[in-house]
Amino acid sequence: MNVVRSSIEKRLILRPGRERSVLQRHPWIYSGAIARVEGKPGMGETVAVYSAEGQWLAWAGYSPHSSIRARIWSWDTEDDVGPAFFERRIAQAMARRWWLQNNDDAITAYRLVHAESDGLPGLIVDRYANWLVVQILTAGMEFWRTEIFSTLRRLTGLTHIYERSDVDVRELEGLRPRTGAVNGGVPPERVKIREHGHCFWVDILRGQKTGFYLDQRENRRITSNLAAGREVLNAFCYTGAFSVYALAGGAKSVCSIDSSGEALALARENVALNGFNPDHQEWIEGDVFQVLRRFRDLGRKFDLIILDPPKFAPTAAQVARAARGYKDINWLAFKLLRPGGILVTFSCSGGITPELFQKIVADAALDARVEGRISRRLFQAPDHPVALSFPEGLYLKGLVVDI
Repeated sequence: MNVVRSSIEKRLILRPGRERSVLQRHPWIYSGAIARVEGKPGMGETVAVYSAEGQWLAWAGYSPHSSIRARIWSWDTEDDVGPAFFERRIAQAMARRWWLQNNDDAITAYRLVHAESDGLPGLIVDRYANWLVVQILTAGMEFWRTEIFSTLRRLTGLTHIYERSDVDVRELEGLRPRTGAVNGGVPPERVKIREHGHCFWVDILRGQKTGFYLDQRENRRITSNLAAGREVLNAFCYTGAFSVYALAGGAKSVCSIDSSGEALALARENVALNGFNPDHQEWIEGDVFQVLRRFRDLGRKFDLIILDPPKFAPTAAQVARAARGYKDINWLAFKLLRPGGILVTFSCSGGITPELFQKIVADAALDARVEGRISRRLFQAPDHPVALSFPEGLYLKGLVVDI
């Protein structure tokens, strides 16, 4: 049994038998696992976690309003959770991405810190050219906010930092949304990035996530290699990254659909930025489900369909409803594919496991009366790693299905 470090520690004492996940290095401690809290820790303060038998287990950030009551910083009793600790963790995360930071400007946008999988629960840091965009999502990370920004400036050498802590999960933590310039003033309306030889405008002020779907980088390149000579449908196209890659891969034509007129306008600009012939492009603003049903009724067909919908299941409670939505959209896609066509389909809902997603797509194919074969499984880009002890970090899953 570990020696108790201090009689005045702020502590979480777990219920009997609830230390197993902590010992297995899972970083979340739910409220139901806690027997009692000692020392009256404030929001975001570091607490020591103990088993019911008095064994020291970990240091964690305390979140009194969340069902995830604590997120573990460290399993090392000797760690001192403070500025030096976070500097070390951020430096380690950056070192893991050496191959992106030394790529001769072929890629100028990537994720520098990926929350739990980098040992920094609640911290997302994305780089867009000379800008850092940061999300602080948890009470524990909020507590160290000032030190985090200071460390990022020092380690990256970048002086332009913008905060996009405007996601719903902050409300679950008892935190208000916050956006704004941290360093270097307000960003321009658009920041230009490069990715595998293509250029994109990114709206880091108002765009989805931190402005761009960085997690799809390698999947876009894979899809580009499938596009030659094909009529392509890019559903939920957002700002057109898959459309650019499809045209670069030699697509005969690309039809791009999104419900946001603002996103479509930026998508058009991104395609034009890369010099592609506008005669090979079709742009449709509308509800993707309705547009695809109209295409089905009209008998339209495509050779390659890309489905990259938004998160249908933000929480586990919404999985059943989300599954119906995923099945419907994939069924429509199968109906619109020509024989010999390819479906590239994704789910970014954390509650939808890869096994469940495959079953959903299989059921959609069965109902559409097509035979499909998975030729490739797709996941998030490697700058969005998944810690072995934190399977929840695997949120993006995709399938390439040939029919």
